[in-house]
Formats: sequence, C-alpha cells, structure tokens
Amino acid sequence: MKMAILDYIRLVVGAAFIIIGAVILVIQLIGIFKLKDLLSRMHAAALGDTIGIGFTLIGVIILTGLNFTSLKIALIIVFLWMASPVSSHLISRLEVVTNENLEEICEVPEEKWEDDIC
Repeated sequence: MKMAILDYIRLVVGAAFIIIGAVILVIQLIGIFKLKDLLSRMHAAALGDTIGIGFTLIGVIILTGLNFTSLKIALIIVFLWMASPVSSHLISRLEVVTNENLEEICEVPEEKWEDDIC
C-alpha cells in the first residue's frame, strides 16, 4: 500500500514536469512564429530548448526511477544545457556581423566583432 502511494506520487510529479516542459515548448513555438526579427526568434528558441527539453527530460528521469537510463538522460540534459546556448549565441553573433540593416530593427554596438568571427 505504501509503495503504491509513492509510485502514484512519482507518476504525478513526473507527469507534471513533462507537461510543464511541453507548455514551455509550445510557448517557444508561438514566440518563434510571432516575433519579427531573427535575434528575437533565436532568443525564444534558445530559452525554449534549454528549459523546455530540460523539464521534459527531468520528468522522464522521475518516471523511470534511478537507474542507468536516468544517468544517460542526465548526461543528455547537461550536454543540451551546454550546447544550445553556445550554438544560439554563435548564430546570433553571425547575424549581427552579416546583417547590414540590423540597426533598423534593434540597437547594435559600435563594433560588430568582425575580427572575432572565423
């Protein structure tokens, strides 16, 4: 009886994390389609990927319990938390350097880091 209650609690908490992650991903999609310029879209996509996928995978870890699969999923979360912001930053930086009409859309610093882009 006691284990059934704990399993039910784990199911509810895991499902809540997955639902929160799915809601964040839907908000990300709305932001990507509604926002006007690439930099705003990249911001929505980067935050949505990092937070939404993180919540969803944490929910999966809770549902599967602590085992080797949970360790693999945790490593995927760590990789996504490191890779997604870096790749989004590089794409946004490339947009700042290559888009000549960017000053019409948003505020751009005087230097555009042209020497740093390889």
